[in-house]
Amino acid sequence: MASMLMMSDDNVVMKQIVETHAPDGREVDVKPLLHLVEDILKRATLQIDTLMQTSQANAVSEDRTDHAGFVPMLDSLSYTIDRVSSEIAYKALGGTDGHATTVALFNMLASYSWDIKLVLTLAAFAMNYGEFWLLAQIYSSNQLAKSIAILKQLPIILENSGPLKPRFDALNNLIKVVMDVARCVVELKDLPPTYISHEVPALSSAMAHVPAAVYSTVRSVLACAAQITSLTTMGYEFAKLTTETWELSTLAHKLSNILEHLRKQLATCYQYIDEKRNVEAYQILLNLFEKIHIDNMKVLKALIYAEDDIQPLIDGSNKTRVHLDVLRRKNVLLLISGLAISNDELSILEQIYNESRNHETRRDSQYEVVWIPILDHSVQWSDRITEKFESLQSAMPWYTLYHPSLMEKAPIRFIKEVWHFKNKPILVVLDPQGKVVCPNALHMMWIWGSNAFPFTSLREESLWIEETWRLELLVNGIDPVILKWVNSL
Repeated sequence: MASMLMMSDDNVVMKQIVETHAPDGREVDVKPLLHLVEDILKRATLQIDTLMQTSQANAVSEDRTDHAGFVPMLDSLSYTIDRVSSEIAYKALGGTDGHATTVALFNMLASYSWDIKLVLTLAAFAMNYGEFWLLAQIYSSNQLAKSIAILKQLPIILENSGPLKPRFDALNNLIKVVMDVARCVVELKDLPPTYISHEVPALSSAMAHVPAAVYSTVRSVLACAAQITSLTTMGYEFAKLTTETWELSTLAHKLSNILEHLRKQLATCYQYIDEKRNVEAYQILLNLFEKIHIDNMKVLKALIYAEDDIQPLIDGSNKTRVHLDVLRRKNVLLLISGLAISNDELSILEQIYNESRNHETRRDSQYEVVWIPILDHSVQWSDRITEKFESLQSAMPWYTLYHPSLMEKAPIRFIKEVWHFKNKPILVVLDPQGKVVCPNALHMMWIWGSNAFPFTSLREESLWIEETWRLELLVNGIDPVILKWVNSL
């Protein structure tokens, strides 16, 4: 019966909150502002036992705030943030009911979407909260800060910080959950509409919970603000009351349940988007190999690594990392295998590869080999697998993929479905324009060596036509004694 009454109360509250929501359609990218809030709250977090160490750490830690990037956004939002900040401080000082204050804030922010309401409230809270702890961190070394700190009773609070530790721990824990929920709400709003719509059940369910999540988060922010206000206005003795700590813990528990649901739905949304993107990437690969290109770079980027942010290959000759550009307009032999490739297979290929490199003037030196290790994404990466991969990679004199994790799902699917890779190694030959000229040149290379260059299917066919069937062809490389026996007859 009690739970039904609580549900009824919650429904009344949410109906009241939803009625305040009247967005005017304006779009604001609040991610930079959220990052700024994160930076403030992270640096303001008080570790009771190590306040001075925290202060020093904050002084030398990396500044990740791009101030220039905030100017246009804050020009349009700073007035609203100031209004919300003043409202929070005033209502906290007067001890106004948390729900009433939340409704007042939602009325003030009626024209904004749910994610913007939440981030603006967090920014307003971060201003007050950050100023409070900034004084705590610098008042001992700055006379102006010391004078202001005395007015706010900070020295007394910090001198008696030991008994207040449970309160600060509860405060810090609630702020952490608040930020986690805010990130989820902003991520949901930022999901790409190209790949997911509100008709998808996971997104629909998550968005239906957003109003309640924002309401509970704002209520929690107001409770945090009230804690700081009570410290500076009602004195140390009042601050020792355990009921305040209990309220913070109760809010954190409720918000954690909301966070768990949002995270589950968000994970399902990301999985859905990932599948849609993989289908799109696979289709792009199919289309790429049907077209004619001026060079092989589009094909190689789609297969191996699409971005330019890292060097995805290792040069086997000097073990340094390189970009895909080293393969531009060259015949590229993609050695595709798992980690079960045998030493015999590698030694034969290495012998032929080295022979081609010893004849720089010959045209067969114009090809490059690239090892593409294929590991299923479901395989758990372990020390044993790492050791096996690194052992194979270090033994190869040609180019190798820096790490198997760089291979996306779509190229792996393409390699398995279109090039029919299963377990045994294959050697796919691409011409300088990225066209497949032989789906598997391994056997051709083992039989004909570098004479098979450029390792096309047509070249293999012509080699077989030119070759006469004789014993030398069958036993060559097996045992030279057999040929001596034949010649002595």
